[in-house]
Amino acid sequence: MIIGSRYNGPSGSGNGGWSAGTFAVAARGSSLPTPGGRAPERFRRDAEPVEVTLRQPPPLETPLTLDAGEVRDPAGRLVAEVATVAAFDPVAEPVDLTTAQAAAADYPGLVNHPFPRCYVCGPQHADGLRIFPGPLSDGRTAAPFRVPEGADVVTTWAALDCPGGWSVIAPGRPYLLGRMSAVVLATPRPGDECVVTGVLAGVQGRKAQVHSSLFAPDGSLLGYARATWIAG
Repeated sequence: MIIGSRYNGPSGSGNGGWSAGTFAVAARGSSLPTPGGRAPERFRRDAEPVEVTLRQPPPLETPLTLDAGEVRDPAGRLVAEVATVAAFDPVAEPVDLTTAQAAAADYPGLVNHPFPRCYVCGPQHADGLRIFPGPLSDGRTAAPFRVPEGADVVTTWAALDCPGGWSVIAPGRPYLLGRMSAVVLATPRPGDECVVTGVLAGVQGRKAQVHSSLFAPDGSLLGYARATWIAG
């Protein structure tokens, strides 16, 4: 596995959602640890919940290996852990496209972004996903998402990443993805104008628990995630 330089989050490291999705997809067909310490079972479907815990910023343009649910760099350092998890339900509710477009116009990251070249939500990343999650009146975030050519399961993980984070990120209060669990029900179709939403579930110390959901143009649920973000 290699996280290409295009798919950055903070400067010099991979976007958390893209990296986590890459590791989750690589784990298909591999034996993964399961909840409660039971014997490993096969990761059979994209729709099975998979959890990725990032142990250090994923390096760019670096060969990474996956073995027994552990992602390591060439020096043997642990980059991430991948495991199956118990099923969970989507939390972030949908909004219509017009509402998402209005929210995106107020995206705080347009004027104050801790990582303005982030592949997913960075306004200075011209060939990124350009998902700009703005606030809704009830505290959720929402954004339209024009699906690029070649979108796949990893793209879906990436799209589910930042909208949750922006439910807690504020000027002078940067957060980074620490752990993400996602369920991909279907990959979005290139060219579609989808909607992605995020919601803050709670904050404890430096950790924030968030949820996100991705919806097709007809409102059907494509995927959803829960994540832990850690204050920088």
